[in-house]
Amino acid sequence: MSNSDPNYRNRPPSPDAKPLPPSSWAKKTGFRPKFSGETNATDSGQLGLPPRPPQPAPANTDLEASRPRAPANGVPPPTDKVPPAVPVPVPPKDQPAKKRRDSDGGTKGSVPSTNGQAPPPATAAAAAPGDQPQHARRASRHEEVVDVEDDGFVPRHSHMKYELRDSPGLVPIGVYGIQHYVSILGSLILIPLVIVPAMGGSHEETAMVVSTVLFVSGVTTLLHITFGSRLPLIQGPSFVYLAPALAIINSPEFQGLNGNKFRHIMKELQGAIIIGSAFQALLGYTGLMSLLVRLINPVVVSPTIAAVGLSFFSYGFPIVGTCLEIGAVQILVVVIFSLYLRKISILGHRIFLIYAVPLGLAITWAFAFMLTEAGLYNYKGCDINIPASNMVSQHCRKHFSRMKHCRVDTSHALRSSPWFRFPYPLQWGTPVFHWKMALVMCVVSLISSVDSVGSYHASSLLVASRPPTPGVLSRGIGLEGLTSVLAGLWGTGTGSTTVTENVHTIAVTKMGSRRAVQLGACFLIVLSLIGKVGGFIASIPDVIVAGLLCFMWAMLTALGLSNLRYSEAGSSRNIIIVGLSLFFSLSIPAYFQQYGLSPNSNMSVPNYFQPYVVASHGPIQSKNGGLNYVLNTLFSLHMVIAFLVAFILDNTVPGSKQERGVYVWSEAEVARREPAVTSDYELPLRVGRIFRWVKWVGL
Repeated sequence: MSNSDPNYRNRPPSPDAKPLPPSSWAKKTGFRPKFSGETNATDSGQLGLPPRPPQPAPANTDLEASRPRAPANGVPPPTDKVPPAVPVPVPPKDQPAKKRRDSDGGTKGSVPSTNGQAPPPATAAAAAPGDQPQHARRASRHEEVVDVEDDGFVPRHSHMKYELRDSPGLVPIGVYGIQHYVSILGSLILIPLVIVPAMGGSHEETAMVVSTVLFVSGVTTLLHITFGSRLPLIQGPSFVYLAPALAIINSPEFQGLNGNKFRHIMKELQGAIIIGSAFQALLGYTGLMSLLVRLINPVVVSPTIAAVGLSFFSYGFPIVGTCLEIGAVQILVVVIFSLYLRKISILGHRIFLIYAVPLGLAITWAFAFMLTEAGLYNYKGCDINIPASNMVSQHCRKHFSRMKHCRVDTSHALRSSPWFRFPYPLQWGTPVFHWKMALVMCVVSLISSVDSVGSYHASSLLVASRPPTPGVLSRGIGLEGLTSVLAGLWGTGTGSTTVTENVHTIAVTKMGSRRAVQLGACFLIVLSLIGKVGGFIASIPDVIVAGLLCFMWAMLTALGLSNLRYSEAGSSRNIIIVGLSLFFSLSIPAYFQQYGLSPNSNMSVPNYFQPYVVASHGPIQSKNGGLNYVLNTLFSLHMVIAFLVAFILDNTVPGSKQERGVYVWSEAEVARREPAVTSDYELPLRVGRIFRWVKWVGL
């Protein structure tokens, strides 16, 4: 209603009233006013509020930020309580609406058009009375209020320093772009340090693979941000590909290889990755992913990603234990930086939280260097360059493991690496294609796509105006498939996909500008051409790598489980589904990995690689050896079991959309009408015109 009484606004509140701040009350109740297209304001500045549908009263609170959390996926649950009407203040008539410079360079009012949709509460306060049209403004970058819009979406986080289309200048985006890559460095460099030694590669070959990974990561990131989802997501080697790569590396047919073992296995991996990536590209560009995504929800994504991190428990601490005084220090330093010192800010940046992994690596490496120089790992008459099998002294054989894992001067990669090296396709030889390994990688590429779906949705809520449309999502998955084909041609040992840690990095650094990530990708390409950089990274001792991986895999598990915040995490339905998925993802692979395995078998393979030799002794033993290989390998992968159990249960057990936390994607027609969404996701250089007739891979 409206009131023209000038004393109405100065009327004292009732003694029994318990006023609350409108923003806090609106967030707690999910209040969404629905104003009509015509303003009803009078001299008093009050706005008439028509009846509203019942709104929720979410009880979950964001304890870290000390404020109520917005409803999951922006879709408020139904409730029977109707909150009382609260007048919304309106600025005086003579106060002009403030202008702001939009990130794409255009000058727009603080209240851009909503294309006929009702504005959120904060919008009404910014709208001028009279005959001016009602508009919905973008939230101020430093506001802590998160309002729910009428179409069911939550606007982007207002505390981001730079959003998707922001371009503050060459120097700031350069600094933030490099920071983005440094903070996620562990995810890019650690996988080659695991798989190359497992293939029998030398330190020099490890350095070459590291340089190739950096080069391909920079190129694929540029392609994905420009022609894929257009979100600021770094592409690189994913831990999703690590377990199947180790399974292929430890296949029975490779156990007897002696000469050029690394190149032979790498060519087998390249062929499998190329076929699996082509399947992923087909999945995206044919629009099948836009159909499949209807069945992929947080209750499916969460245990699948968590199982990826949990699957490497047999590798992490057993390697750390070979040199406990260094490995334990590595874990302890990273934990202290990321948890106890996470709120310490230096020059406006949370240095210890953002750079926990690279700082921990530098400190522990320096500590290990001092121990080596102090002679702690010098044993009389023992030479680390002599293989253990050729050592005569029992004393030297006993201490060989400590010398190998603890000393920092055992690698000659830095000294032997050239100053300049350009990675090129087919540098290891022509890929070899076998259908059984390719079929395993096709299933893995599907799991990788599920991982990317969760990353697209979470990052879009942070930096974009709205979540992408199913067509944009399919376009991103299709391009991930094409970039993984490039990774297979260059020979990185794994596919290229969206790095899961992207979401955590964006949330911590508060930097969501795609221009910054693109500039950082260019810097990474230049860095990859310096051969000494790859040699330096390849010189990291194994025990330090294992310590960092313990932290990275724990983070990956936590990031996977954090997807449950988009669903009713307290629902008994979801609790049982996630619990069953995680338990069987550990138990069923353990059955396959231990079946028919005697204590003294496969002694040529280290204990921490024993779970990946399942193809030779798994329980499935039919007349078709290739089929045995595929099924035994797939059912020994934790993430595959977690995905199958969660996917089947979530799509067969009844549950409401609110309870399941169904991902809410933008509708294509609505997105095309809104300039902000079009600017966020439309392809540049008029490339989008090519895809206009292909509606399932665009806006």
